[in-house]
Amino acid sequence: MEGNLKELTRAEEEVMHHLWQLERAFVKEILAEMPEPKPAYNTVSTIVRILEEKGFVGHEAFGRTHRYYPLISKEAYSAFTTNNIVSNYFNGSFKELVSFFVKKKELKLDDLDDILKSMNQKNDPS
Repeated sequence: MEGNLKELTRAEEEVMHHLWQLERAFVKEILAEMPEPKPAYNTVSTIVRILEEKGFVGHEAFGRTHRYYPLISKEAYSAFTTNNIVSNYFNGSFKELVSFFVKKKELKLDDLDDILKSMNQKNDPS
């Protein structure tokens, strides 16, 4: 499924973030984590069912109620959305993405140093 990911709406993403945090939850537990003004219970329930149809969420049945859990990891969805941003806005170039943030002064040279050190450690076979 992770190869067939689709972009989520803002509301769907919000529900997924709460579900990733909770790991397994009933709709009322997801709703309890949401900030004020809280959406209606039926709204969250509908979003969870849409997420299930899209393959992002599974459920366990307890009589007439369901406890939901993510089928897609937060890391997999983060990679998917990052790749979409790079493809759609930075000509498929992560270099252009980093350059953009440096030019906007949202990424400092010290941060770049840390990123490079982390990359070198990850690529070090020892």
